[in-house]
Amino acid sequence: MNGRVSSVGRLIAAGAAAGVVVAAIALPAVGGTGAVFVSASEELNIKPEELVEPPLAEKTTVYDARGGQIAQFYEEYREVVPLTDVADVMKTAIVAIEDDRFYQHGAIDLEGTFRALVKNFAKGGVAQGGSSITQQYVKQVLLNSAVTDKEKARALEASYARKLKELRYAMAVEEKYSKDQILEKYLNIAYFGAGANGVEAAAKRFFGVHAKDLTLPQAATLAGAVQDPNATDPNLGKAQRA
Repeated sequence: MNGRVSSVGRLIAAGAAAGVVVAAIALPAVGGTGAVFVSASEELNIKPEELVEPPLAEKTTVYDARGGQIAQFYEEYREVVPLTDVADVMKTAIVAIEDDRFYQHGAIDLEGTFRALVKNFAKGGVAQGGSSITQQYVKQVLLNSAVTDKEKARALEASYARKLKELRYAMAVEEKYSKDQILEKYLNIAYFGAGANGVEAAAKRFFGVHAKDLTLPQAATLAGAVQDPNATDPNLGKAQRA
């Protein structure tokens, strides 16, 4: 019995590191002991926690008395747009590449998290993430809210504590907003590279169009850029632009 509990504990810990704590829900059925999950969930404190969401920094435009543009300035280049002003192909592309079961699961994708759980446990560390779009939105909010380098590092650290906190926030976000609202928030906060924060800024920066006018190839390109915005920054040279 002790060996079984120990193994389950290691699995839960490995899952937590990858943001896959919810995978523990199924472990009692596999291991045959409900007491393991009850004690683990209480210890991990898997309960929704309200996320503070400060307004996103946007571009500011200065006009003269006749309405002519004088200047633009910004700390982060971003133009927040409603989901209705984002092309359907862009919505489809970002969901397909980031979280293809987004509209079917809650704060956690059990299918994806189990896959990450098994791989991480086999590797003895975090070899594969299992973050949903909601979890990624939470991480971006925490990162954007960070002021000092220490706070920014804490928002990105690969630790059990951060993943558990991220999960609790994600649960609260899922309770507060609809899936479309979460997707809208994610598309407006995500960094696409080349100094472009949010899908509208990215559409203009990469292709000179509004987010609502993106074509399928353009949408696919931006969805891919989200996964590694530094590597796909067109400012870095011909290879990145290609």
